[in-house]
Amino acid sequence: MKFYQKELQLPPFPRGFHLITEIITGEFKNITSLQTGILQVFIAHTSASLCLNENADPSVRQDFERHFNKMVPENMPYYKHNYEGPDDMPAHLKAALLGSNVSVPITDGRLNVGTWQGIYLCEHRNNGGSRRIVLSAFGI
Repeated sequence: MKFYQKELQLPPFPRGFHLITEIITGEFKNITSLQTGILQVFIAHTSASLCLNENADPSVRQDFERHFNKMVPENMPYYKHNYEGPDDMPAHLKAALLGSNVSVPITDGRLNVGTWQGIYLCEHRNNGGSRRIVLSAFGI
């Protein structure tokens, strides 16, 4: 079995849901050497998250942002953790709901995702800055 790991520093993205599948596959060429395996993508932050969803229609990502902003609003009077700004505590909650990692099968050296699936960086802060992800691939 082969194991590969690489850290990537993503550029800053504005608040919202962003496709990063091509960044991952472009920067992590070790995937192509695996016939059968798994790619795990982990984000090392508590106010941004990852998920796998629609990659074709950008309005899906816009709807995600609007829905999560209604589901987890800013400036709630019961938030105690607010010294980093009104978007901070909601960002932690959104990240907890979506999670810090995704796993994707690798088949014949490619990510084996559905026709319309892509990996999202879910940036929940107004000015989140650069985000670090850890890519781990293993298989045969």
